[in-house]
Amino acid sequence: MGPAKWVYLNGEFCPASEAMVSPFDRGFLFAHAAYEVTAVFNRTLIDFSGHVARLQRTLDGIDVPVAWSAGELEAIHEALIDRNALVEGFVYLHVSAGAYGARDFAGPETLQPSLFLFCEARQLIGEKARDGVKSTLVEDQRWKRRDYKTTQLLSQALAYRQAAKLGRFSAILHEDGFVTEAASANLWVVLPGDRLVTRNLGHQILPGVTRQSVLDKLEAGGLAVEQRAVTVEELSGASEVFTTSATGLVLPIIDIDGTPVGTGRPGPVTRRVQSLYYKAMGADIAARAPWLIEATAR
Repeated sequence: MGPAKWVYLNGEFCPASEAMVSPFDRGFLFAHAAYEVTAVFNRTLIDFSGHVARLQRTLDGIDVPVAWSAGELEAIHEALIDRNALVEGFVYLHVSAGAYGARDFAGPETLQPSLFLFCEARQLIGEKARDGVKSTLVEDQRWKRRDYKTTQLLSQALAYRQAAKLGRFSAILHEDGFVTEAASANLWVVLPGDRLVTRNLGHQILPGVTRQSVLDKLEAGGLAVEQRAVTVEELSGASEVFTTSATGLVLPIIDIDGTPVGTGRPGPVTRRVQSLYYKAMGADIAARAPWLIEATAR
């Protein structure tokens, strides 16, 4: 569908075609920038407080001053949603270290950040969530601070391009024999004995907001989760694999490099997680995911 007409840039709403950023912006020259993507469902921001908290942590980590309160950012998001009449999709927020008319690595002592937002209509609960997607394994070549959500996304972009050339939707990253995460999502696997496992937090992976929200809901629902690194060998023996992210929500992976995951269809644990998360979002399961009713009734 593409980005909606109206965007927000440094204090002003304007048509996307009129938004201009300096070529001297540190985000453009050095990838000195952070971003967040917040899902929108029924005109409501999903897990927004988690996204703001992670943005604050990332900006602190990359030495960009935080110039907006959580309340101000929420108001901008809501105004952008209203202006574009967005019902379902996402809002993208981008904070760069700003421009000062020059290019030098250190930059000025005090940076003047730039704030840009756009939104896009997208079906969050659809065929991919129902049927699952195919993925491929790709060596993880990202920088060492993957726990910061910065715009240094070249490795992820190349992983997605490699996946696309193979006719696959996504990529699963690995290094030194261990799975890290998917190219733009956190990874979950179901191992023998219906053990649900996801990677523990650290510098190796992004602390996903959707990941944490799912963990909270699983705990409330009485479903235990192991948090540890999974080997590539363990991944190959998993009965179910799924990812969590703001725009994919809970997305089943049914095939990795031509080998079916489990039965080759989304499994019961994945369906239970989807059901818990969709209900918490306020989704009408019967209308939006009727296939879940049959799956969870088995």
